[in-house]
Amino acid sequence: MLASYLIKPGTVELKETAVPKPSQGEVLVKIKAALTCGTDLKAFLRGHPMIPMPGVFGHEFSGVITEAGKEVKGFKAGDEIMAVHSAPCLKCRYCKKKLHNLCENIMNTKVLGAFAEYILLPAHIVKQNLFHKPANLSFEEAALLEPLSCVVHGMHGLNIKKGDRVLIIGTGPIGLLHLSLAKLKGAEVIITGLEHERLDLARSLGADVTVLPSGLLSAIDEFTDNLGMDFVFECTGQIDVWETSVNYVRRGGTVILFGGVKKGTIVTYDTYRLHYDEITLKGVFHFTPHDVKTAYNLLKDTLNLSPLISGSYPLKDLHIALNKLSKGEGIKYAIIP
Repeated sequence: MLASYLIKPGTVELKETAVPKPSQGEVLVKIKAALTCGTDLKAFLRGHPMIPMPGVFGHEFSGVITEAGKEVKGFKAGDEIMAVHSAPCLKCRYCKKKLHNLCENIMNTKVLGAFAEYILLPAHIVKQNLFHKPANLSFEEAALLEPLSCVVHGMHGLNIKKGDRVLIIGTGPIGLLHLSLAKLKGAEVIITGLEHERLDLARSLGADVTVLPSGLLSAIDEFTDNLGMDFVFECTGQIDVWETSVNYVRRGGTVILFGGVKKGTIVTYDTYRLHYDEITLKGVFHFTPHDVKTAYNLLKDTLNLSPLISGSYPLKDLHIALNKLSKGEGIKYAIIP
């Protein structure tokens, strides 16, 4: 089979490798669509600590089962499926505390390699995070299951309701997924970003206000009558944005720090503001099986996220899609083997 390898930052090679054989509890999936994401782009541009090089990469996918190992229940060859690339071990200390997204083994047992003709899903993913693709979803839309699961997790427990004022910082795919989910909950949403085309797309997805960063403070003052936002979602992973996010939230509000930054990075906040204004700062990471099931149902029954897919390329042209994203062109591209 053909598989894309990230050799080093900026270099992707297509290699011929053996088609894996599923063992007990595993399934072999023929990839029908794999989506690019911000993590892939970071790895392509400068490397990523969770994506070894040289090695296969890509982790948002859907496809068709070509072979199921022994003791696989509920799935068989020929089934159209959608899945995510990880699942908790259910045995470690964090899993026993029901903190499944913080499982001590989840990153070590994740599966990369969706930018290929086939991917092998291990038993723990098959048991927890594999789903039948409904007929009303395209393979491209079904591959959005993983990023939507992350966003569902970030909003879990916040009780965002009709009329709440939400700020989303960043108009990449994650920011636009936050927008779609916040609007579904009835929130009034401001979204800010640098690219005019992405702001236009955000407006078409229901954003109440779209604004460049230079006009953000005045837009918030007008939008909230100088109160400030109820919720702020940082979706850029940039240090200066992490630090300034607290400037936009009202007293008693919540800032969700979604965008990941480099390990060891230090940020500073005004302690007076955090303490006396009772601001909540919350980091979020990954997802739980419950989040994945919620995202699956949203894709199946409620959300239309097809506008986030900007086009498609064959496997041999993956580098073209990544280069376009590096220039701010498009949101997500489907890679079709």
